[in-house]
Amino acid sequence: MTTAAGLFYEFFAGGGMARAGLGPDWECLFSNDFDHKKGKSYRNNWGAGALKTADVRSVKTKDLPGQSDLAWASFPCQDLSLAGGGAGLKGERSGTFWPFWDLMIDLAKEGRAPKVVVLENVCGTLTSHKGKDFQAICSTLERAGYQFGAVVIDAALFVPQSRPRLFVIGIQQGLDIPAEVKASAPSPLWHTRALKGAYENLQAKTKKSWVWWDIEAPSARKIGFVDLIEENPECVSWHSAAETRKLLSMMSEVNLNKVKQAKLTGKKMVGAIYKRTRIDENGCKVQRAEVRFDDVAGCLRTPAGGSSRQLIMIVEGKKVRSRLISSRETARLMGLPEDYQLPDNYNEAYHLMGDGVVVPVVRHLAENIIEPVLRHQNNKSQDAA
Repeated sequence: MTTAAGLFYEFFAGGGMARAGLGPDWECLFSNDFDHKKGKSYRNNWGAGALKTADVRSVKTKDLPGQSDLAWASFPCQDLSLAGGGAGLKGERSGTFWPFWDLMIDLAKEGRAPKVVVLENVCGTLTSHKGKDFQAICSTLERAGYQFGAVVIDAALFVPQSRPRLFVIGIQQGLDIPAEVKASAPSPLWHTRALKGAYENLQAKTKKSWVWWDIEAPSARKIGFVDLIEENPECVSWHSAAETRKLLSMMSEVNLNKVKQAKLTGKKMVGAIYKRTRIDENGCKVQRAEVRFDDVAGCLRTPAGGSSRQLIMIVEGKKVRSRLISSRETARLMGLPEDYQLPDNYNEAYHLMGDGVVVPVVRHLAENIIEPVLRHQNNKSQDAA
């Protein structure tokens, strides 16, 4: 290792949010994403030196310099999402996991296998194809000589956004895992019922390589959704009174009551709204506006259509205003700093954020698992020298 905390490759890099989470003490040797618009944002924020904008299928080991301590892969979720088409790891997008993994195997043949691999995706990965996709990922790690385990982390622990995600962390079998990052049993904070069920369905051989990760609980989050709101956003406009009334007219009695209760608090309340298709009392499909006033935004998604864009509603006494969430607000919900450069185009910025990994979640994983493992290995190497 160098004097840096570690060296890493970043796959399916998007705007470099894993890189932001790892922090300045880490050195990026190589990054990859196929999307040229995302690549532009990556270069604007991190420079072009490490980035190769190309389909992962075209990346070869000769493109990857040196030997990394970590390979991070937030591979596409479309085919694994509960809202997706259900193709799973056989799908065109989520199936790009396999060419990524082929690269890891080829690196191992060259004696350059990353010490740590982190795979990030939606929680639907646990149940996709009745759990077979998760089983395939785990058995693939086991056959490649990795000890591994998984955690589910909801970003709401760190930022005011409901965003649970699955993280599978693999460590080379030859490396000792320090006792402080291992637990003897699952934790209710990090290991959900779905994750424990997925573990139980693994083959006995695969289970032998499983690790229950022991991660410290974060301190209580101090920032709420209301703290991130811009009064005068540059990229979106406040709705007219008529547009806000129309939005209210799309709400069910349950949601209208939430607005009523927000008015009664006597303080500024921020609600997150998504438009969804529901079945009404007559069995007909209708578009509804559903709001939450728990000071947490809904999960940001890529804007495949108008209903995928999150709206906000500000209630101050009898005054009610609404608009689309702004680009900068979405960046704040992802834990990015204020000087992070966003695309000028609203949809491109929204897509970049909706496809990303939350920055402080990456930092928490680095502090609690990745960096302790690498430090432990480094200390052992120094003691042996």
